Amino acid sequence: MFESTWYYNLNHPPLTPPGWIFTPAWITLYTLIFIALVLFITQRSEKSKMWGYVLFFGQLVFNFLWSPIFFSLHNLGFSLLVIIIMDILVLFNIKEFYEISQKAAYFLIPYFCWILFATYLNAGLFVLN
Repeated sequence: MFESTWYYNLNHPPLTPPGWIFTPAWITLYTLIFIALVLFITQRSEKSKMWGYVLFFGQLVFNFLWSPIFFSLHNLGFSLLVIIIMDILVLFNIKEFYEISQKAAYFLIPYFCWILFATYLNAGLFVLN
């Protein structure tokens, strides 16, 4: 989507996966994220779900902001800040979802692991370039 020769010409950190892996990974992750949201929405609870929604949609905004900042603006430092904020929001989102629906929280864990790995990659690119 935002592919350019710019990315491929950067010095990459160890463990950088091949480019083709990102599309199937994100399709899978967005499916899991959607399932988590549906499980959260449909779970009856005496506890307010407001913070769960705020955290979910907040982290999603940062998720959508990251790609243009990284791939279009080529701003490795700002994209690193954005993804670190996203990491924190997803962690708190998992905690909040867990209090309402443990299943919903579990569906967010692969996403959290992936963005932690993406944070490592972004940080490595920032340091190496």
